[in-house]
Amino acid sequence: MVGFKETKTHEITVDIVILTLHENMLKVLLVKRTKEPFKNRWAIPGGFVRLSENLDDAALRILKEKSNVQNVYLEQLYTFGDPLRYPNSRVITCAYFALLRYEDVKLGAVNSDEVSDVQWFPVEALPPLAFDHKEIIEYSLKRTRERLELCPIAFQLLPKKFTLTELQRSYELILKKELDKRNFRKKTLSTKMLIEHNETTKAGSKRPAALFSFDTITLNSKRGHFFS
Repeated sequence: MVGFKETKTHEITVDIVILTLHENMLKVLLVKRTKEPFKNRWAIPGGFVRLSENLDDAALRILKEKSNVQNVYLEQLYTFGDPLRYPNSRVITCAYFALLRYEDVKLGAVNSDEVSDVQWFPVEALPPLAFDHKEIIEYSLKRTRERLELCPIAFQLLPKKFTLTELQRSYELILKKELDKRNFRKKTLSTKMLIEHNETTKAGSKRPAALFSFDTITLNSKRGHFFS
């Protein structure tokens, strides 16, 4: 448009959604902000991208600084660019997400004066969040459920060895619905992606339960629907 002059600056941030299973709940990692905007609100770890960084490097750096989490495989989720998502500035964010085993995340002191605390929160009981982070979390859950029907991504959340009951429960927590036990086991075993070990556990059950792990070779070559 002739005569139009853009006065706002455009900045780019990355925000990272990390999900895990703990205490029979699906949880997300949040940090508590110490500065405005949204001082003392909880948020997913995030921050501005430096001029010298690509998006992936920025996401890994910010995650380490603000939550003390590192060596994590992240995937780009979506770009959020509502003009009103950030007060007094035009900020576009590239959201990332990851599914991690709870025991693989060692939370400790954060290396940032912008964060005072870092905690896991159940996705069904989130505190008031900063910015549009509730929308970002909801989108990541939607994407996770979609991917779960295409590929058994629950292996990223489970222990190395697990029972079929634990596997089914992980699916139920992500999909937010109960699954028929007999049908789930039949479909799961028919995929040929599980290795049954000559081991059992009584954890969470009165009867010994067989332990399984994912066959990574078959898993990596899997294409098409896993469950629908």
